[in-house]
Amino acid sequence: MLFIILCVAITARADTLPSTVRDALQQAHIPLSGVGIEVREVNARKSLISVNVTQPMNPASTMKLLTTYAGLDILGPSYNWKTEAWLAGKLENGTLYGDLVLKGYGDPKFTVEQLWLWLRELRGRGLREIRGDLVLDRSAFESEPFDPGAFDNDPTRAYNVNPDALLLNFNAIRLHLIPDDEKVVVLTEPELAGITLENHVTRVTQGDCENWNDAVGAQLSGTRLLVQGPFSAACGERTEYVNLLPHPEYVSALFRALWQELGGTLSGTSRGGTVPASATLFATHTSQPLSELIRDINKFSNNVMARQLFLSLSAPTPSSGETGGETVMPPASPLRSAQIVHEWLEQKQLDFPELVLENGAGLSRKERISAHSMTLLLQAAQDGPLQAEFEASLPIVGVDGSMKKRLKQSAAANHAHLKSGTLEGVKTVAGYVQSRSGKQWTIVFFINHPDAKHGQAAQDALIEWVQQR
Repeated sequence: MLFIILCVAITARADTLPSTVRDALQQAHIPLSGVGIEVREVNARKSLISVNVTQPMNPASTMKLLTTYAGLDILGPSYNWKTEAWLAGKLENGTLYGDLVLKGYGDPKFTVEQLWLWLRELRGRGLREIRGDLVLDRSAFESEPFDPGAFDNDPTRAYNVNPDALLLNFNAIRLHLIPDDEKVVVLTEPELAGITLENHVTRVTQGDCENWNDAVGAQLSGTRLLVQGPFSAACGERTEYVNLLPHPEYVSALFRALWQELGGTLSGTSRGGTVPASATLFATHTSQPLSELIRDINKFSNNVMARQLFLSLSAPTPSSGETGGETVMPPASPLRSAQIVHEWLEQKQLDFPELVLENGAGLSRKERISAHSMTLLLQAAQDGPLQAEFEASLPIVGVDGSMKKRLKQSAAANHAHLKSGTLEGVKTVAGYVQSRSGKQWTIVFFINHPDAKHGQAAQDALIEWVQQR
């Protein structure tokens, strides 16, 4: 009965919305039933604005706030991911008579530049020739079927890359289009062994520059990377990232290209497997600390990095030994990570009964959280010892990340750290606003409605209203 009374009381306070917000919602044809809004001063017991705050809603990418704060608190800000190189054979005079095994533990940001440096280290340690196979150990994450086009029927988009224990360079290929007087030059990065580019992009004088990548597409046909479609010279240089290869094929092609560039040889094939018990640890790559990587996740709303972090909550940790063998802990899974988050919330005395987690990134039609629960999460983060690291990971309004272009000319610019989220029928924003009086506020504004894409003006109006208090 108490919950029902509280729910009614919270919902009934819709008249506290500023007129500018109400007007913007009306102009966007978004009813109050399609929003969840809560504004509360940090450390205050009561909210200034409460509208439908206990209603479970799709948070889109603001769900990354829960994932990154849980990661910071559970794993620690200095947490590093390891990627190991194991020798399954004998190394003599620069030649490995056996297999090189790469074992990943879910590094969210193992880039091509870092891989190049690591492979140079392997050469510096004495490895020149591999007379065996390249074995990819991806067993730290649960292996399950994944359809990259399941979410929005657009499998080549980089945001649809699935997580993997041995993720390299976001599994993405960078397409750089450069129009000149007669044609459109296409550059690809990184170079992948065995893959050749075929440029069939046609130069046109007019075209939709905002949605140019809807007209220009990329696909793999055997070993040929086909890039085709009309591209307007008026658009200037443009860049797009595409997801075309399964993880093992991408890792193999990237490794071979860089290894050959460095003068190394690999006589065998590439295959999946695990580290044999007889193998010896040769070298370990260590990622940047978690406190730095969550900036990429939140500021640029990187979905695959968020999913990597979410799975890492339940992933096995690297052994401290110098010899291989089976991992004792089970592989990471979304179900086990979700259970760990629920247990963590319970330990922090945060009751989110409506919470539904699928992948922790918000790229989901299933995930749910209420505006009130998100407010409690933001309040807990402000009260905790990791407040500085967490808040610094959020985009600064009008300055950087996904909020760089919003409210640039407003007084709110530079005075708010906010994470945004967008899906079809969903537009959300959540984070912190510093008002001109010096007070710090938490703000959550969820819109779940077919016209949600028109709701940004209402959200911006609320941000400005809070900043002026």
